[in-house]
Amino acid sequence: MSRLLLSYLFLFTFLFGCGPDRVKYTTELKREMADSKIKRITDVDVVETVDNLGEKVTAVIQKELAEQLQQTTDPAKRAQFCQLQNLPRTKAIANRYVLDIRLLGPADIRNVALNPKEREILDAYLYSAKQKQIAPSNIQKINDTLFVYNVPIAPENPICEACFGKQDVAFAVWHLGFPKREVIRRMSASKKK
Repeated sequence: MSRLLLSYLFLFTFLFGCGPDRVKYTTELKREMADSKIKRITDVDVVETVDNLGEKVTAVIQKELAEQLQQTTDPAKRAQFCQLQNLPRTKAIANRYVLDIRLLGPADIRNVALNPKEREILDAYLYSAKQKQIAPSNIQKINDTLFVYNVPIAPENPICEACFGKQDVAFAVWHLGFPKREVIRRMSASKKK
């Protein structure tokens, strides 16, 4: 009798222990499972995706910043906007794509918090600006997990003066830090569509 009772107890525990409530397929779990699949993606694919995303993102955030700067003459508000605070679209894009978005100026060439590669790029952009040349965007692979997209802002754009004051050479550069993992997620999502 006790064996039969023990068998029923085991069967009951097994059936109810493995019910549909036990394993919940959350969005995070699905994402982790998709991330663990083996994919063949080259650095060229990643750089191309970063370039496409960087171009689109900088167009949107630059437009939003310019619009906000035109709406006020208050120096404190302008300073907040230049620090990319109180810009809802920029904040939403940064959260959605897990981006580090910054507006860099001449002082950042000596900013030791930036990667030396990026400081060299900023110096090259400043040299191009002094020569009145239009420099293209640049993508640097900082390490195995981070790509940085930089693009200078046109010297005649009011953002340069509004955010960095009167300069001998108008100079401002967008910095977008793309985590490689997020770029690969975007690539996988776009291939599924």
